Amino acid sequence: MEPARKRRISPVWEHFDLISPKKVRCLVCAKELGYNNNTSSMLRHYRAFHENEDEVGASSSHATRKQELDEALVSMIVKDTQPFTIVEDIGFRGFVSKLDPNYVLPTRQALKAMVEVKYEAEKEKTKAKIQKAAAVSLTSDMWTSMNLDAYLAITCHFVGEKSKLCSVLLGVQEFPQSHTAENIAHEKASLMAEWGITNKVTCFVTDGAPNMVACVRELKLRHHICIAHTLNLVVKKTLEQNPILSGIRAKARKLVGFFRSSTTAKEKFTQVQLHMGMPVRKLLQEVETRWNSTYLMLQRLVDLREPVGAALAGLQHDIPMITSEEFKIVEGCMSLLSPFYEATVELSAEENVSASKVIPLLKMLEQNLQEEMTKPGPPAALEMGEVLIRQLREKLYTLQSMSIMSLATLLDPRFKIIGFFSQTKATEAVKRLTAECSTIIRSQQTREDIPQASTSNEVTGGSKLWHRLDVSVMETRTSQNATVDATVEVQRYLSEPNIGRLENPLEYWERQQLIYPTLYKLAIAFLSTPASSVPCERVFSKAREVVSKRRNRLKPKTVEKLLFLNKIE
Repeated sequence: MEPARKRRISPVWEHFDLISPKKVRCLVCAKELGYNNNTSSMLRHYRAFHENEDEVGASSSHATRKQELDEALVSMIVKDTQPFTIVEDIGFRGFVSKLDPNYVLPTRQALKAMVEVKYEAEKEKTKAKIQKAAAVSLTSDMWTSMNLDAYLAITCHFVGEKSKLCSVLLGVQEFPQSHTAENIAHEKASLMAEWGITNKVTCFVTDGAPNMVACVRELKLRHHICIAHTLNLVVKKTLEQNPILSGIRAKARKLVGFFRSSTTAKEKFTQVQLHMGMPVRKLLQEVETRWNSTYLMLQRLVDLREPVGAALAGLQHDIPMITSEEFKIVEGCMSLLSPFYEATVELSAEENVSASKVIPLLKMLEQNLQEEMTKPGPPAALEMGEVLIRQLREKLYTLQSMSIMSLATLLDPRFKIIGFFSQTKATEAVKRLTAECSTIIRSQQTREDIPQASTSNEVTGGSKLWHRLDVSVMETRTSQNATVDATVEVQRYLSEPNIGRLENPLEYWERQQLIYPTLYKLAIAFLSTPASSVPCERVFSKAREVVSKRRNRLKPKTVEKLLFLNKIE
């Protein structure tokens, strides 16, 4: 019983086990020691061999905990676009102290250094991913901050592991020089070289600004103009050409402005919605440059016309109310514009394949407009529908002839030929796809084959006189074989049934890459191309949060690092 009594009293028994009346075993190193009813030998052993280990372990555990908290702090700064000075705020320091009194917050300079370390590490990881990509597509746009600093942003899109569509921010660089095509092209070329993608770019997507278009031409790359911008111009121009709807929009802007600027009107509007048992919603004001904001403004007014009318009836004002006839016109126009709004949202998505949807979506837009035009409606709405159809034909039908759009549509197993609204254009696209496929097959043949064959006795018979003719015959035969192989692969693929519209085309190509090896390479290149330059606009939306009044002294390089990390978080 004596050992048991001492075991309860002496702390050293936490590290030893009694294995017999005369022996103990160290729980740290498993060494066995003699035991004679006292713990002296056990204490000497523990102090000599293990006491420092515990201190090191405790120190290591503390260091690990600090590292975890430091990383969480950096992540918060990046995700929530918080200023570095937050570590100096009294309230934040008190909050952290309550959570973990042992954690010492880093200084503002140390926190900034930690962000830079994370940026370098994540950039190297991202570079490694991009190096594995067979092809990439880029989007680009420019932005001016609240400090009037100009920035050029480029995002990169490619198919990564497990057929996942990946999007990476390559850079948001300060651009103090003149915004000429040559200067922009030079910056883009430098950035592509830095990331090692100069020879991998399938397509560059930008808005329709002349300097951006000329810049891509300078780089000698495939190019297409952002479809979201094109749709915006089509609808915006149509809205501006309709005088009746323009008058209704002017009324709507005044009405919305009244409820947003008057505290009394705002409170009355809220009370009316609550009294009617409706969820409280605010009216939306349009933004002059975005047609979808006009759509949302008018749609919200239609949804809330009853509480709007009731609120106005109880207020003193000189705001003209939209009449019931005008609401009918708005509803007719909303019915025509609703598919355009859906198309804009779908074509602006980053997570899904989008370039291949452009031609099929435009086909669906035209068919939807034609169907709506057969229904009775206000003359102003029907007039707008006719203008929309005309604008579509003028601006968008040429997309069927663009190699990027047509090839992406064919290579999307959801659409193929069915996606086109012109059979002639579909046939031209098939020929273009076969030619692309044939080029890849020819390039796969080792370049040494023709020279070796041309110098062999089998081909030239050792005759120097017939050498050139024999080589030409060999090259023609190789070209013909490549064309035949390409035709067979393309026709076999096109003859297969289309997959469902909600299925993932990249997963299809992952399964079929051994059956259609050449088309797989083309699919990976063309299906990664985004339909719009919206990814860059999203970067700049976040940039407005980063370069705020509270953080207006951030250096451009720091802005770039924060935006890069925010994109991958």
